[in-house]
Amino acid sequence: MRRGGPVASPGELAAMRRAVELSLNGAYTTPPNPDVGCVILDATGATVGEGWHEHAGGPHAEVNALAQAGERARGGTAVVTLEPCDHTGRTGPCTHALLEAGIARVVVAVADPNPVAAGGAATLRAHGVDVEAGVLEDEASTANARWLTPFRTHRPFVVWKFAATLDGRSAAADGSSRWITGPEARADVHRLRAAVDTVVAGSGTVLADDPQLTARLDPSDAGPADAGPAGERPQPLRVVVDSRGRTPATARVHDDQAATWIATAAEVGATPDGRVDLAKLLNALYEQGRRYVLLEGGPTLAGAFWQAGLVDRVVGYVAPALLGAGPAALHDAGVGTIADTIRLDVTDVRTVGPDLRITATPRERPQDHRKA
Repeated sequence: MRRGGPVASPGELAAMRRAVELSLNGAYTTPPNPDVGCVILDATGATVGEGWHEHAGGPHAEVNALAQAGERARGGTAVVTLEPCDHTGRTGPCTHALLEAGIARVVVAVADPNPVAAGGAATLRAHGVDVEAGVLEDEASTANARWLTPFRTHRPFVVWKFAATLDGRSAAADGSSRWITGPEARADVHRLRAAVDTVVAGSGTVLADDPQLTARLDPSDAGPADAGPAGERPQPLRVVVDSRGRTPATARVHDDQAATWIATAAEVGATPDGRVDLAKLLNALYEQGRRYVLLEGGPTLAGAFWQAGLVDRVVGYVAPALLGAGPAALHDAGVGTIADTIRLDVTDVRTVGPDLRITATPRERPQDHRKA
């Protein structure tokens, strides 16, 4: 048995970094499938094909990259961020595609934790393909965390979305909040909603704003984030965290546009202070087959999620505006001193219309902020 970590050439490492970059292109359109990128190198090590999993139900990353490479893939190397699948679902096994293309070597970042699709590396090796696994595993795992986290934690991946002014206000002093951000940012939020399978809000937000919490996509929207049949997906489940069952029957979340669950403490389980136990809520959603949660409101519920250590990613829309007063975007996250600050790593910053969209992840799981 070879000692040490995985062995990859400089060219293969560069190709894997490119594959990780490619995998991010499917962030809005790939769910519920994994975000995967693939680069094909010919027998000389030159890049001859690139691809990513563009949308659920469509060709996988390997197939797209092989199509671009054509005959130049024969005798070459496939560099892929996730172990090639070995089962037939809505598409055929990627292992078969790689074998038919004459690939001689496969470099993999992350082993597939899905028991339905796993086993691709073993199949390839059984057919004489040289397989190297674990190359840049951390980088690829971070890029595909949305899909990997549920397998590893048995709860859905949670994204906290908020909108705020430059001075951190989510509403004005009189409580009004429409509209802090511009139409481009609001359209971007709907694309994000279309990608998840569950939207969570608190009863306070429902009582104050009466949101519909559905994904409403404008067919005129353009851009790579809209590639694929995102508009054909079912609406996400709407979950209202309502400890005391205050959500009125007339609330818009009770319309027929999407399914709704009013999650009460009596049904889900309660914390010592009588609130809905958020960890049990996420476990229940996982048991229902839910894997991707968008946490939308409001600052009190967001703070409770942070205290419980249940936020995996932040997507913040920051408007170039100032209010000077009004509620903050986040309340009581369990930070009592600067030493307890929840530190984040920024993974993406871009403008969306006049606003700024910042994507970040917790630097480490904030265990210290969980309530006993």
